[in-house]
Amino acid sequence: MLLRHLGRAEYLPTSRAMREFTGQRTRDTADELWLVEHPPVFTLGQAGRRDHLLAPGDIEVVQSDRGGQVTYHGPGQVVAYPLVDLRRLGIYVKELVYRIEQSVIQVLDHYGLDGRRVAGAPGIYLPCAQGAASGPFAGLAKIAALGIKVSRGASYHGVALNVAMDLAPFGRIDPCGYAGLPTVDLATLGIHVSWDEAAALLAQRLSLHLRVPE
Repeated sequence: MLLRHLGRAEYLPTSRAMREFTGQRTRDTADELWLVEHPPVFTLGQAGRRDHLLAPGDIEVVQSDRGGQVTYHGPGQVVAYPLVDLRRLGIYVKELVYRIEQSVIQVLDHYGLDGRRVAGAPGIYLPCAQGAASGPFAGLAKIAALGIKVSRGASYHGVALNVAMDLAPFGRIDPCGYAGLPTVDLATLGIHVSWDEAAALLAQRLSLHLRVPE
């Protein structure tokens, strides 16, 4: 898997580049992993409902072709886009989601945090004081959002891990379509690491889980 560091890059051109890469790839094209930090932007998934945008204000809203509802990207968040040939890897999208989530869980475990899945709600959650009061997310807050698109047997888009960011914009949406879902980042939990360190660790785990069998 070829690793590409895109630095700080606008969401829309990055999304277009992923789509173009996927549309042009052949059976011999190497898989790639793009690491990027986006300026503030709200993105709506293919079936995203605009009523989940409560008060976007001056933050740009972009329609995306990924799955899922609405989320926020911004500085201090590691966004990882695995561009993977699922046929060559021998898996389907459900397994891809599982492996991406497992990568995030292992990153959090490295920092002594208990990353968890919630059935029917892709992404990773943590038990913490900022967690929801009740319901399926009781005691939990979301730390990583996930959305995938598959075209011609290959995937793009990916996962966003909150490292050290302004979490206030999440309060201007229903995160991932869930009203009142709390969000959290590593810094809020007392884990003070650089963007580069968190990105490198996430890239390592994703590369391992998405490696083509020999």
